[in-house]
Amino acid sequence: MSPLKWNRTLQTNLTTSDHRIGPGRDHSENTASGHFLYLTTSENTTADWSAFHSPLLQPTTPEHPCEMVMYTHQFGPRSGGVSVLVAEHQIYPVWERGGALGDLWVRAKVEFVVNSTFQVWIHPEMRPGIMQMVISCYFFPAETAPKPAHPEPPSHPCTDETELLCDFHPDCSGAEDEGACGDFSYAWGSSGWTDSSVGSQGWKLLQNTSAEESLFVSTADGQQLTEAQTRTPLLGPSGVSCSLSFSYSLSGTSPNIGELSLRVIDSMLGPQPRLWEFSGRSSEKPGEWSKQDVYIGERRHRFQLEFSALATEISSSSQIAVKDVRYINCHPSLFCNFEEELCGWYQDQTDNYDWKLVADGDHTTGSGSSLVVEMWTATLLGPYGRLVSFRHPFTPSPLCLSFYYRMYGPDTGTLNVKVLYPDGPEQLLWTRSGGHGNRWHESLCTISPQLTAFQLVFEAVRSGFDGLVAIDDLALVPGACSVPSSCSFEAQSCGYASTGSTLWVRQRAVSGTGPKTDHTLETENGHYMLAHTGEDFLPQGSTSILTSSVHPPNPNTGCVSFWYSMDVVTPGSLTAFIKPQSGERTKVFSNEVQGAFIVRPPFNSFQLSVYLFLLQIEFEVKGGGGIGSYIAIDDVSFSAHSCPSPGALCDLEHRPCGWYNTPNSSLDQLDWEVTSAAIEKHYPTPPHDHTLGTEKGHFLFLPSSQQNTSLFSACLLSPVLPPTYQTCLRFWVYIPSDHQNVQECYAQMSFSHLFIDVSTILTFLFSVAPHSPDNTAAIAASIAVVVLLIALVVVLVFYLRGRVWASDSAQRMSFSDFGNDTFDPELTVSLEQCCHINPVHFSKYHTFLLKSLD
Repeated sequence: MSPLKWNRTLQTNLTTSDHRIGPGRDHSENTASGHFLYLTTSENTTADWSAFHSPLLQPTTPEHPCEMVMYTHQFGPRSGGVSVLVAEHQIYPVWERGGALGDLWVRAKVEFVVNSTFQVWIHPEMRPGIMQMVISCYFFPAETAPKPAHPEPPSHPCTDETELLCDFHPDCSGAEDEGACGDFSYAWGSSGWTDSSVGSQGWKLLQNTSAEESLFVSTADGQQLTEAQTRTPLLGPSGVSCSLSFSYSLSGTSPNIGELSLRVIDSMLGPQPRLWEFSGRSSEKPGEWSKQDVYIGERRHRFQLEFSALATEISSSSQIAVKDVRYINCHPSLFCNFEEELCGWYQDQTDNYDWKLVADGDHTTGSGSSLVVEMWTATLLGPYGRLVSFRHPFTPSPLCLSFYYRMYGPDTGTLNVKVLYPDGPEQLLWTRSGGHGNRWHESLCTISPQLTAFQLVFEAVRSGFDGLVAIDDLALVPGACSVPSSCSFEAQSCGYASTGSTLWVRQRAVSGTGPKTDHTLETENGHYMLAHTGEDFLPQGSTSILTSSVHPPNPNTGCVSFWYSMDVVTPGSLTAFIKPQSGERTKVFSNEVQGAFIVRPPFNSFQLSVYLFLLQIEFEVKGGGGIGSYIAIDDVSFSAHSCPSPGALCDLEHRPCGWYNTPNSSLDQLDWEVTSAAIEKHYPTPPHDHTLGTEKGHFLFLPSSQQNTSLFSACLLSPVLPPTYQTCLRFWVYIPSDHQNVQECYAQMSFSHLFIDVSTILTFLFSVAPHSPDNTAAIAASIAVVVLLIALVVVLVFYLRGRVWASDSAQRMSFSDFGNDTFDPELTVSLEQCCHINPVHFSKYHTFLLKSLD
């Protein structure tokens, strides 16, 4: 039994020198000297209940029920509810009243119809209470008292943490912690609403034969004509997207049935203004319901929801009722996986086409739903498809939007995330263009503090008729995002901060000083971070530092990569450091040269393997004394995997190993994709990969567009490779034929004396056109391999020509550090020997291609 005991006392015994405790008077005599039963708890008391029961009572009948009238005083922030239970063969509840009711006595009347001897138990719920009561029943001698069996205890909520109860997230396997919180979608949800009325009208729970539950307004035992009130238990806190969905009915023959409203009772701030109200009549016919969605928003304290109603009259011909109450996206970590609904997002009516739910290959489960725009849909007209969030209130602190996206196909287009303001302007937060493979990518996007209400927009912009854009697993949480895994600087600076003699600036390539295109988009409209290193901005020897946000710990060896570009004349130096939160920084990269190669694209990359404890990355530039010089950085990315080794085997099972598609439309118009036979649903593919030999194995794949792309090419660029004396590239090629068989060709090629200090560009050129039925599979395979080889030779020729050109241009470049760059024919291998190409086929196509390239 509980150590808490009811005490018969009076107000003068509770008054202290500091303040009054309890009610100022009793109810019977209405004086401070009147007695009442009193129960309270203190802050350091762990007990949270107490039982008080009547003598043994006689059996009753419907014609002669037992009646109990009592007055309760439930007041204070810790005041809980009161329950009345019957103890006969079992113990069961028959009445309850929850919450703080104010500094007043509230009347209640409970009738008991029990066909055996019984007792009445008064059970206050966890917090203090004060009571006076009168029971009008017949008593039995004590020796005939029954021994009631206690009912089975309710399911334990799997947690002793009260903060986890009714927090809009099921922490228990059976959702017991959320089952009685007022959400009708749970089996016990309707029981979570308790009547807190103090007048002659109150709320009751109705369960009809069809198991449909509703709360309705009925007569109560209070003596005042006040609103009927019903409340939830303490909920939350809630997230910014929280809303309440319910159906209501104010029906009857009278045009004025009454009033119904909803408001929040904040545990710290008390009652809040009404969020929604309705008066009059919703329908004339009883049983007709209207649906309503009410935005609750972010609530940082625990709170209750309260329905208040006042009926003009209570009769069989009128009704005020509520049903189908649902909490929508109320957990602070808003998570929407699009399995059943759009979670409050809606289609923009001013755009050209809609996003749609597709139940195939989602990110959440692999077989659930995601939100998709299929560019190949014939009925898809116009350039834009926009998905808009509900309106968010202004926020004084940042928010983090995280989501997964998939952009797949040769004409994928662009995916944008924007902020939309009430007066029309839009702000770009995030953007991606082109194909990114048939797989899901995670993205984080910080939304800065907003001074006005705003909405979020996912915008798909089509560029053709052959691609797919999908999003899944959206989350919106308070606080800035953790450090993003990659930053293109297209929409924001991603938390990078600048210090030093001159500041780094985020700018568009078209702005003036700096590279003429960025690395992300390879256009003049792309963005990057730039430091002016000319002596007019950064005197020789002075420094400017760009520092990332703090990166969380990672127990594995990780990889940091970035692309940089330097002015060709005295740009200064660029140094990268790892800086732990405590301790000295460590140099991991330095470029001390006074010149740089002119290359296309105009950015170089460097990757380093580090143990990612809690750290920051610093990019430090030092002025070199030049005029109008600069150093720029773009596409900084952090990976949980170690950096790919230039000589390592890349099986494409986990990542493309640094190989990437160029977005430069002057180089190619199509993109290579990483996919597998198991996940590919739209394009024809090989039945298995070469590595695993199964349908789940991954490979690089050029989708076969339904459009005429016979003149298009696809360029796949390798990661930066170090200078080499001799290197061999090996790969497997799969080429389908028209003879119901396939050709898997193993190929390799040797590089001799290639001193590549900028980048090696291996360009694979394919024409997307039907195969000639006259060619055999072997010929087709040979042609493809030869095309690959010749394309590579052409690129290398142009590269060597570029080196010669570079050496003559104002001595801006120097190869003195890279050793002997002469050609040694003894170290070469013929194409026939290296790649096992049929000499007949080789000579034929070799002649053709050489003539074409001459």
